[in-house]
Amino acid sequence: MKKINSSNKIHLTSLGCARNLVDSEVMLGILLKAGYEPTDKLQEADFLIVNTCGFLAESRQESCDTIDSLLSERKKGAKVIVAGCMVQKFGPEIRSRFPQVHYFLGSGDMEKILDAVGAPQSGEAITSARSYLEWGEIPRQISTPKNYAYLKIAEGCMKRCAFCIIPVIKGPLRSKTIAQVVKEFHALLSQGVHEVILIAQDLGDFGKDRKEKDGLAKLLRALLETDKKFWLRMLYLYPDEITPEILEIMQDKRICPYFDMPIQHINATILKAMRRKTSRPQIIETITKLRQLFPDIVLRTSLMVGFPGETEEQFQELIDFLYEYPLDNVGIFKYSREEESHSAKLASHVPEDVKQDRFLRLAAVQREVVQKQLRSYIGKTLEVMVEGYHPDSPYLMRGRFYGQCPEIDGQVIINDGRLVKAFGKLYLVEITDISDYDLIGTVKAPVKQVSRGLCLASS
Repeated sequence: MKKINSSNKIHLTSLGCARNLVDSEVMLGILLKAGYEPTDKLQEADFLIVNTCGFLAESRQESCDTIDSLLSERKKGAKVIVAGCMVQKFGPEIRSRFPQVHYFLGSGDMEKILDAVGAPQSGEAITSARSYLEWGEIPRQISTPKNYAYLKIAEGCMKRCAFCIIPVIKGPLRSKTIAQVVKEFHALLSQGVHEVILIAQDLGDFGKDRKEKDGLAKLLRALLETDKKFWLRMLYLYPDEITPEILEIMQDKRICPYFDMPIQHINATILKAMRRKTSRPQIIETITKLRQLFPDIVLRTSLMVGFPGETEEQFQELIDFLYEYPLDNVGIFKYSREEESHSAKLASHVPEDVKQDRFLRLAAVQREVVQKQLRSYIGKTLEVMVEGYHPDSPYLMRGRFYGQCPEIDGQVIINDGRLVKAFGKLYLVEITDISDYDLIGTVKAPVKQVSRGLCLASS
């Protein structure tokens, strides 16, 4: 039954990772099905909802700043609802700091959003469930551009990295069934989604909570059974979990030759202290093998500076590694001391000014390496998903090729898009230059048959 009420406008803010975004889309879908109306204008909203992130101190600060803004800028009588990780893990603190909040929802309680907006009195629904996985016919309103969407296949984590509190916040690993993921996958394709991005804290552990062997490989084979055309992207996969079977499956041209492998460091002592499962030789072997098997593969990683005990020599080893084994995209993070992590108890914590200095130095190296990688595309023609006009100019368009993941990587800036007839379609684009982390190119023709955006030609 549709809600009949003049006070039914909702404004939803999703913070943190793509997994959080999927949860936000579930809440949005439930509300829209009930007759609520979305608005991007904060002061029009009757209900202001924020899905928080509590992973790091910086993300918690962003969550608090957002709640502050919503409370101060809302119209008279509007209700603020706070959901997600920060509520689940830091409930007493956030409730004490924001007594004006109408309702709190735990990170495993997204389905109760209707109870939250409909509650006449302030309250909360925070169960022991630390993460949320949608099942069955629960509605979900995709909030990304129509050509791509995220598909969350698992929540929680079974690893125990020394610096991470994700298992504390999200709980143990819980995987969906292959049948459920396949059902959601086809639902996305039926909505016109071209690029489906598989997400989990660790894709390689899919099914291990059920003692399944090769769960991810079995899932990929099930998704590829259809003859439909699409791009399939994987986030995130550790080097030790890129098995020969997965490499064989990647011969299917619908899987993007793109890996996001969070390696964090390369020094053996630091990797061991971080409780990582991969060693320096294993990381190098994986990168080398991927480059040999897939010459056009794009590799992304995340690196951490300032882990407790990191010396200048160990940091220099990280710099040398980037020069010797250049990666296409690198996210750099400063170590954050999280009290419930194992690393918080370690000795020799690195001073903040040293962490900042190393962050800036590594970022400079990363920029140099990435731009060199980007220049290798000049003169090549790529399949590019043209997504819209560039925000800086109505005379420019923007898009992505298979090696650019939305929201975290660069993009293709199109300076001649006269042949573009519609957004959300694939076009052949000749790359002519680079700008920062972006490629620049000219549209040559529409793509008549979808492959996976490999370099098609060189001029």
